[in-house]
Amino acid sequence: MASTDILRIGCAAGFSGDRTDAAGPVVDELIRGGTAACLIFETLAERTLALAQLARRADPEQGFEPLLDELLTPVLSRCLQHGVRIVSNMGAANPRAAARRIQALAQELGLPRPRIAVIEGDDVSGQAWRDALTSQVGDALRDRPVVSANAYIGAAAIADALRAGADIVIAGRVADPALALGPAMAHFGWALDDWDRIAGATMAGHLLECGAQVTGGYFADPGLKDVPGLAHLGYPIADLEADGSCTVGKPPGTGGVVNRHTVTEQLLYEVHDPAAYLTPDVVADISQARLDDLGGDRVRLSGVRGHGRPDTLKVNVCFESGWLAEGEISYAGPRAEARARLAAQVVRERLAGVAPIRMDLIGVSSVLADDHGRWVAGQAPGDALDVRLRLALRHEHRATAQRLLREVTALYTCGPAGGGGVRTALRPTLGTLPALLPRDAVPVRFELT
Repeated sequence: MASTDILRIGCAAGFSGDRTDAAGPVVDELIRGGTAACLIFETLAERTLALAQLARRADPEQGFEPLLDELLTPVLSRCLQHGVRIVSNMGAANPRAAARRIQALAQELGLPRPRIAVIEGDDVSGQAWRDALTSQVGDALRDRPVVSANAYIGAAAIADALRAGADIVIAGRVADPALALGPAMAHFGWALDDWDRIAGATMAGHLLECGAQVTGGYFADPGLKDVPGLAHLGYPIADLEADGSCTVGKPPGTGGVVNRHTVTEQLLYEVHDPAAYLTPDVVADISQARLDDLGGDRVRLSGVRGHGRPDTLKVNVCFESGWLAEGEISYAGPRAEARARLAAQVVRERLAGVAPIRMDLIGVSSVLADDHGRWVAGQAPGDALDVRLRLALRHEHRATAQRLLREVTALYTCGPAGGGGVRTALRPTLGTLPALLPRDAVPVRFELT
């Protein structure tokens, strides 16, 4: 892929569960561009890997992105035919199984066998992890089963896999911007310590990684920040240049908007220190970056600076943290809010001392409440005629958490009057803890399949 021209990178997913029809217009535009192109799918969040690991325990051939087929089927043929590389972290807890499924999918579609690279090394949940991280998180995890522990690895293995001829690169927990940085490093031939260029492409990846956020989705706020065509948002495409600068846009004819405001919001999204955004590949400095609105849903980012990468890698540890119990019941008509408040008081009295119980009065208060009920208690009772009461608690023991479900169900006849439509749910919860590992303790590799 060594070249000095433009590299176009389109993003067609910003998380697991994103829209599955987003890739079509992006791929159409990548092909129309007539230059080197790459399609990325970003499908991991902090808890996604733990859920994938649980799925792999239940079935050794699972543990990858559950929407893999739906995401790839509409575009796999065109990408392979036109040389659009695909890079994704949809391998989650089982990149090899994901690669096998993609090979099978290609066969089902009557396509030539693609060259798929599998990136491994991020899973550090074995004994080496326990020895190295116990001093950091050992006390917090005492007697709590670890579900997953994954390091945020960088872009080098992705770049190496593309240089080796991979049509598709499947990884687990790589840093989100690395999905774009890896193709840029392979395409432009940058050295690993070409800090300014690597920082520029890292921030291009940062703009792309959340999908439609940068094209107006998460930006939209009617009457304040209006966005046209929200039901048919176009997902972002970045034109990367050899100096690390990029221009972000979206496919023509799609909904949404790309302007200086949407790009500014996404540029600062999840960035703690604009002068020192830590990634596995570089410490990016956007404090002097420049955004130029070119019109026509195109914004250019330049002036990003880079500094040497950290010596450690962030590790996200997920563990079994107990149970969440939820119960809901509706009250309607005269004095509905008063009856809902009384019902919550009854349950709280019966479960006094067990755990804090959160109360939401849906229709009155369902966001700002707290687990101890102080916020709701501080609000003067109103006269709402339609209230859905939600009560919830967390507890480490399943049997204790189940008590809430029984108490909410008992409100049917134990009062107050007129309650109906009870629904209850009990599910296990996952906790997360961050830690650090030395870079050389996380050997990363790729294999062509």
